Amino acid sequence: MNLELKGKRALVFGSSSGIGLGIAKALAEEGARVALVARDPEKLNRAKQEIGAELAISADLYEPKEVKRVVQSVLENWGTIDILVTHNGGPAKGHFEEISSEKWNQSFNGLWLSVVESIQSVLPGMKKQKWGRILMITSIAAKESLSNLTVSNSLRAGLLGLAKSLSNEVASDGITVNTILPGFTETSDMTPALHALAEKTPAKRLATTKEQGSLAAFLASSQAGYITGQAIACDGGFLRGN
Repeated sequence: MNLELKGKRALVFGSSSGIGLGIAKALAEEGARVALVARDPEKLNRAKQEIGAELAISADLYEPKEVKRVVQSVLENWGTIDILVTHNGGPAKGHFEEISSEKWNQSFNGLWLSVVESIQSVLPGMKKQKWGRILMITSIAAKESLSNLTVSNSLRAGLLGLAKSLSNEVASDGITVNTILPGFTETSDMTPALHALAEKTPAKRLATTKEQGSLAAFLASSQAGYITGQAIACDGGFLRGN
């Protein structure tokens, strides 16, 4: 299947490793021009070389104003962005009483406000060209809370509401907005505990970053133009509810 992504300009946050890199790689393999964003400059440059990305920008999305700086830099190079993939590392672990107000604010900046600000920055260009793809990478925690991840459970769930609301507002402009809920995924920084969790999925294995990337590439394609406002899990059947 030709996904018709050749030449499309894709900005992928949190893309120096793991799921973010898997998504960026899948887009690049389909011919998209890719801009990578991550905190670690060394890992970022290695990722750029690995997949042949066009741009690589170092930024900490938990810091205010960083997102707008990144998007502005990409727009100065490309003029517009066709595909936006929001993705960020998880916030601090802990139960509710263990999390300070400072941690809540920091996590809100990284997991929520960074998404809002990046969309605000790319949306005018997408509406002008009557085409755009916005993918929010969240987690199965957005639908089924996971132990000791109170902050992640709370903020990621809110992104599902944001995606649904926004998708209704921009569908007539040729823009789709979807969320991907990755399940337990095999990455370079896996722990023995993560391997143990694989046994709790009906698939009895971890997902690969390639599988997560393939789903994202399809949703970013022209063929997925009638799919919007959806929260799609790639989790081996882990989620029990709708």
